[in-house]
Amino acid sequence: MIKGREWKQWICFAAYFLSTIAIAASTDNATELAKKSQNPVENMVSVPFNNNFNFGYGPHDNTQYILDIKPVIPFTLNESLNLITRTIIPVVRQPNSYPNRDYINGFGDINPSFFFSPAHPGQLIWGIGPTVVLPTATNKQIGQGKYSVGPSFVALTITKTWVIGFLTFNAWSVAGDANRQNVNEFELQYFINYNFPHGWYITSSPIITADWTAKAKDRWTVPFGLGGGHVFDIGKQPVNVSVQAYDNVKTPANGGPDWQLQLNVTLLFPES
Repeated sequence: MIKGREWKQWICFAAYFLSTIAIAASTDNATELAKKSQNPVENMVSVPFNNNFNFGYGPHDNTQYILDIKPVIPFTLNESLNLITRTIIPVVRQPNSYPNRDYINGFGDINPSFFFSPAHPGQLIWGIGPTVVLPTATNKQIGQGKYSVGPSFVALTITKTWVIGFLTFNAWSVAGDANRQNVNEFELQYFINYNFPHGWYITSSPIITADWTAKAKDRWTVPFGLGGGHVFDIGKQPVNVSVQAYDNVKTPANGGPDWQLQLNVTLLFPES
């Protein structure tokens, strides 16, 4: 759990960070762009770089760092249907599970997802399709060693100021290293965004996970928290930057992290 002093440090850091990006020019168009970037199935190219710091990770309470590169590329299939591709490419640095060994650095398992979504949605925006996990990890400690597939689904609504919804999937292993444990994993990310003028917003978008193959005490990771962000231009390049902190109110007893800090930088290409 996050201690009182750590909360104060996080609040000071977030206030300082967000104040530094306020010098960039922004207009009310930035608010509309912020809402588009908060829609997982928006017909817009974007490249998020999600920096995740997991504190209290492992048996010795070390820090795990994961950079998730998440290119989102949409395709127009016809007048009524889009295909939105979202791929997660993890770059990992974490403590070695073997004693007296150096940190592990490498790529994790790549996870592409494909959402078929209406090109002209109503008040309820949705997408559905398959997700795939590929055993691309450069070290067995940061990958599953299995090919996994399953269904994924996203649903949300957008109002003048709010973007609210969720994205979820469940994946099962279907092939891979016979000596590795089978995979049955669940993920749910709900997102609640309140947008202010000039591209500023408050957000809560934790990722809840469950390993259905694990014992009950090691099954769930449930974060709770929030953060803030801003959409602005660097030169002519629109960028979405946010800082978020989450306390893991439920975490695996066998070395799960206590809390998370995220620094997210997303390149936006609204004219692509």
